[in-house]
Amino acid sequence: MPELPKVYDPKKVENKWYKYWLDKKYFHAVIDEKSKPFTVVIPPPNVTGTLHVGHALNNTLQDIVVRKKRMEGFVTLWLPGTDHAGIATQNVVEKELAKVGVSRHDIGRKDFTDKVWQWREKYGNIIIDQLKSLGASCDWDRERFTMDEAYSKAVREVFVHLYRNDLIYRGYYIINWCSRCHTALSDIEVEHLELKGNLWYIKYPIKDESSHITVATTRPETMLGDTAVAVNPNDKRYKKLIGKSVILPLMDREIPIIADKAVDPSFGTGAVKVTPAHDPNDFDIGKRHGLEEINIFNDDAKVNENGGKYDGQDRYQAREAVVADLEKLSLLEKTTEHLHAVGHCYRCDTVIEPRLSLQWFVKMQPLAGPAMVAVEKRKIEFVPKKWTKIYFDWMENIKDWCISRQIWWGHQIPVWYCQNCEEMIVDTITPSKCPTCKSSELIQEEDVLDTWFSSALWPFATLGWPEKTVDLRYFYPTSLLSTSFDILYFWVARMIMMGIHFMDNIPFDKVYIHALIRDAHGKKMSKSRGNVIDPMTIIDKFGTDALRFTLASLAVPGRDVFLSQERIEGYRNFANKIWNVGRFILSNVADIKEKMSYKKADLELADIWILSRCNDLIKEVDKYSNNYDFSKAAKSIYNFIWSELADWYLELSKQRLYEKDKKAKKTVQAVLLEVFDRTLKMLHPYMPFITEEIWQMLPGTSESIVVADYPKCDDKKINKESEKEMQLIMDVVVAVRSIRSELKIAPARRIKVILSSGYSNYLNILRRHKDYLISLAKIDELLIEKNAKRPDYSAIAVEHGIDVFIPLEGLVDAVEELKRIKKELVSVELELEGIRKKLKNKEFVSKAPQHIVSKEKDKEGSLLAKLEKLEEQQRIFG
Repeated sequence: MPELPKVYDPKKVENKWYKYWLDKKYFHAVIDEKSKPFTVVIPPPNVTGTLHVGHALNNTLQDIVVRKKRMEGFVTLWLPGTDHAGIATQNVVEKELAKVGVSRHDIGRKDFTDKVWQWREKYGNIIIDQLKSLGASCDWDRERFTMDEAYSKAVREVFVHLYRNDLIYRGYYIINWCSRCHTALSDIEVEHLELKGNLWYIKYPIKDESSHITVATTRPETMLGDTAVAVNPNDKRYKKLIGKSVILPLMDREIPIIADKAVDPSFGTGAVKVTPAHDPNDFDIGKRHGLEEINIFNDDAKVNENGGKYDGQDRYQAREAVVADLEKLSLLEKTTEHLHAVGHCYRCDTVIEPRLSLQWFVKMQPLAGPAMVAVEKRKIEFVPKKWTKIYFDWMENIKDWCISRQIWWGHQIPVWYCQNCEEMIVDTITPSKCPTCKSSELIQEEDVLDTWFSSALWPFATLGWPEKTVDLRYFYPTSLLSTSFDILYFWVARMIMMGIHFMDNIPFDKVYIHALIRDAHGKKMSKSRGNVIDPMTIIDKFGTDALRFTLASLAVPGRDVFLSQERIEGYRNFANKIWNVGRFILSNVADIKEKMSYKKADLELADIWILSRCNDLIKEVDKYSNNYDFSKAAKSIYNFIWSELADWYLELSKQRLYEKDKKAKKTVQAVLLEVFDRTLKMLHPYMPFITEEIWQMLPGTSESIVVADYPKCDDKKINKESEKEMQLIMDVVVAVRSIRSELKIAPARRIKVILSSGYSNYLNILRRHKDYLISLAKIDELLIEKNAKRPDYSAIAVEHGIDVFIPLEGLVDAVEELKRIKKELVSVELELEGIRKKLKNKEFVSKAPQHIVSKEKDKEGSLLAKLEKLEEQQRIFG
């Protein structure tokens, strides 16, 4: 039998096994009508993207679920793909062109989109290759792209269907305009930041009177497009002014004073300027009162001809000029500081300009209703549950979705305009002539669809819709969607709406919302902070399995992940531990060529215990996996391997492995192989590479652990009595080891131990298994007596009502030990005093991050326990 090398080297293992898995087509889902499907569609990363820790977390968690389901016998499809990412991809290619002094307008639409396709061919698969490095077991034969030919057909079908069913319309509306990207953005693509600004109080002279009305505004430059002043109808201060007119300063235009309940009397002066073309609230007021809509800005946020003498000025230059002119005319009453939320483009951080524009919209309320019912009736469940309320909050207040974007890269809207008779043609197929006048002079709508429009079709379009494919029939609806909270509205809600509308069925059963990854101090990762962890660098340094297991172990539902290299290094050590366990077991079963069995009658306590705990573990992992509690599942496996299998059972197995008793040796070999085989299978979804490398060397294995049967719990092997007995033995051993450690008695030094108790049943267990105690605790002389007297000059520990006495004469120098204890007591007391001062500081407790405060409290608890131990030792030697 081949031996495992002394040191685990991930670089020698990972590429070898991933290629093997691909060659064997283990990730390819083959439809089997007799088996249940389990389907996951990957959240398609942007074609511009590279793997960041958020991707690494989400795809690791998906892969854990998928690998386990595959081993459980499901026909498992994890469907991969990438998103064309309209604005993001266009920006990247535009920047490349700018390096050689060329803009997209210089080369025209066709040549520009050709260049984007070329860029995609060259760089678009970087993130796919990185996902493969992560071990993602996707069905790469079914990889999709949101602009591939079949997918584009689906997008057109959806648009035309919605239009013909009066769910898509074109109209003028206030939209969020990015003057950098030159496109409209939907409300949820706008990020609002609290910024310090000003409130300018401007006097508007009342027509034919010597008085004025003062309005407060955060944007004085937009007054150039004012068409009214509004007050609340119940505001007594302005009752007499309603119906009168003012003369708009700087523009010398007469505009009315109107009453509208939307006006907040407590804001500013209670009177507001109304600019219907540049504020969404003003737009609504304008519609109610039939006000004129005057657009004063061009696409680049410069003032247009409607802005009078300010024509051509940038919006911020215009603001300064307007304020200066108002001051000259003595129409600026005052200026105060004002904190307000300002919308920014989610792509380029440019301040958004609300702007009246002709755009395409989806009517959302008719689609939202069925999507809400599906979640209300628990056809779709969110994990953690708190996201259900957030989903409903958004759906209940949903607005029509602006789906048109003024860019070139994306799905060009399937609408054509006849230049001869102005007929508008909406069709899935490019028309050759106008159906009304037969003219061939047709121009296609220049706008493209919002990237999220095509992404909303992902669960069914990737499976072949609108064709009635076998894949669509078998794999839809999908089983699980795992994603981040920040695209709950962008993507998840819209997929639910589209899936129900076009498939008459939900797109997925469960939505798992994973946490945000922060650094070790709880801060958001960003390049500017210098705290970004690059997963590819981590994989190169520590191996893929260490990264995957770290991410899984930290994925507590509903809690952010605090990631550091130190944590990853810790789980790299876990990989080394697994490797060493494998080396030990394989070296001790070298003579075995096939699977072994054992007789129940030949098992001793340690065997019965480890088999019981292994089956407990299977139950635990299943329970946590079903609840998507990856952290608890991972930690259960970790604790079993490290703290039970390696630390206890392997130690207890050595005597029989090295004995001449062949029967005893074969029994322990069989138990080791059964437990290790099952443990590796449970661990495989988390750490696929190291488990495959070791599992392949176990006797009696075949093919691959990827397609091996996932272990099922054998309830007959769960023996709670053996677990209790073994726990008692382990606790006594730990008590002896703790005394050794505290008193600096060398681990190899043989000692005398006296175990005393009034509980005969406990003493009988210890007598039956005294060989375990002698071996594990390195005991030279062991006395087990009922109610034995404590010897003079001895250390004591108490476990389960059992007194553990260790006579110290000849083991410890009492004088030197007392000196050491007193010195350590002073050090601990000083440290404890410092922590208590910090915790008594109300400002620290209220302002410091919660995890920092908790850390200090944990330190306090540890120091108190240490103090108690030292005081006990002082009593022994004093």
